[in-house]
Amino acid sequence: MSSLRFICQRCSQPLKRNQSMEMSQEPEALMLISAQGEPGETQEGGPPSREKADFENLNDSASCRTLPGLPGRRMSWDNSNNFILLGNLGSVRTINSRQKAASDIFDILSGERDVDHPLCEDCTDNLLEQLDVQVTITESEIQNYKCCLETREWISEDERETLQEKLKGLELEEARLVQELEEVEKNQERTAADLKAAQAETEMLDQQEKQYRKDYSKLKWQKLELYDALSSVETQLWYSQIQWDQLEKTNIFNATFEIWHDGALPTINNFRLGCLPTVPVCWNEINAAWGQTALLLLALSNTIGLEFQRYQLIPCGNHSHLKSLTDDCTELPLFSNGKNVFLHNKFDQAMMAFLDCMQQFKEVAEKGGSGLRLPYKIHVKKGLMEDPGSGGGFYPIRTHSNTEEEWTKALKLMLINFKCSLTWVSLRYCQK
Repeated sequence: MSSLRFICQRCSQPLKRNQSMEMSQEPEALMLISAQGEPGETQEGGPPSREKADFENLNDSASCRTLPGLPGRRMSWDNSNNFILLGNLGSVRTINSRQKAASDIFDILSGERDVDHPLCEDCTDNLLEQLDVQVTITESEIQNYKCCLETREWISEDERETLQEKLKGLELEEARLVQELEEVEKNQERTAADLKAAQAETEMLDQQEKQYRKDYSKLKWQKLELYDALSSVETQLWYSQIQWDQLEKTNIFNATFEIWHDGALPTINNFRLGCLPTVPVCWNEINAAWGQTALLLLALSNTIGLEFQRYQLIPCGNHSHLKSLTDDCTELPLFSNGKNVFLHNKFDQAMMAFLDCMQQFKEVAEKGGSGLRLPYKIHVKKGLMEDPGSGGGFYPIRTHSNTEEEWTKALKLMLINFKCSLTWVSLRYCQK
């Protein structure tokens, strides 16, 4: 069998040649291995004299010997061309001539190389079908041309002129349509450019929309947080309003200063003011009670806009005192350590100065139609508290040459006057 193989020029599959193209299948037939296109190759059907001449030239140019075991087969070497020839001369001629003929036939069939050869059977069938279609179309066009030629012979001169005019009109219409087509193509190009720009703008708008959605979600979340904060603030405001209403109804003086009694001893903010032989009270508590009393008098005077003369009241807890405005700012303590208290002149002077300040408050508060009316009178110069209801009893507020009972009684009357003052100030000033 020949080693020469052909490939289909369309599907690139190896070709299976027809039996008429195959070489002899006898086992003693061998192949020729040489350079193709040798100038000495012969074609099938050539002159016998030329074949003999080629054979003689071949025998003369190479030393030949018979292959062992293969009678009638020769093997030759040519030192100049370096090829080996196997088999009989008749088989060699037949192979070369058939291969050359097949190659030439394929080149002739290829023509202008529109359809190259060789082709496989499937590709050939497909090509033949296409050619049949083209032949059918060509035959139809030929029939149409024949009909046109026959019709042309029957048309008169006037009809021919009419058709010529129609043809010119159609040509003009064609030119117009071609121009419109060009304009449409230009418009199509512009439209394509506009479409591309619109698509780019759409992408940009899509990105902006995504960003806007993110911003919207963020703002909505902030809105919900603000709603929660607003709800919390409204709740706090509602609670604060309730507290405010309650505070408005609350008397600040009554809530801050609570004047009451503990048996025979008067109290202010639970601090006992005074002492009895049967009820001893430590002086730290008495001093704290005096500090609360001084703070109360200062608050009342500030409420009605009173500025004390002769003395300045300075409340400092259990170390409160008064400062003299006429005697080189001498400090008068409203506290004591309990040692020889009833002989302590400065402490007595401070309590008498305190009665002076209270008298100034009374005089200012009693002015007007709705003035204050205190139940117990004050004698500043003598340092006495008068009880009109008990037959005109007088109780000194000094500790010197006095008893604990009378001193405590004077302090009690003083606190009762303060309690009435708290009620009056609450009704007149706090409601405003």
